[in-house]
Amino acid sequence: MDRGTRNYAIGLGIFVLALLVLFLYEDPKASDLNDLLEADEDIAAFPYTFRVLRISNGIAVMSSPRSTEVPVARVLGILFPQVAGKSPASSEFQKIQKNLAKVQTKARDLVVADPEIKRVHWELDRAWLSGHGVIVSP
Repeated sequence: MDRGTRNYAIGLGIFVLALLVLFLYEDPKASDLNDLLEADEDIAAFPYTFRVLRISNGIAVMSSPRSTEVPVARVLGILFPQVAGKSPASSEFQKIQKNLAKVQTKARDLVVADPEIKRVHWELDRAWLSGHGVIVSP
């Protein structure tokens, strides 16, 4: 291998390694909070994984499968197939919707209990929705 090719390969390797570090890096505080969420029985048992995505100025940005952009009936139908297509007024649907709200609130409360976190901002988990066939415009 000539000198130019070797230098190019080394530079490319460093660039790829830097990209890997950039994409795989997780703030240690966010990692600790995600470990806390995973350790909770109710949150761990829920079919959606609530996660802290990033922390900025005391605001924890957390993932959520629901927002005003996606009807809750669609999200609940993915999480709980037994209610897919059922009326939102049905008692089973209402029970599951309350459970989603309860678990999401518990996840928020666990994160906000940390002294460094002032509040939580929810961010729609577009990747999760896309993986389940729901396309949400950016």
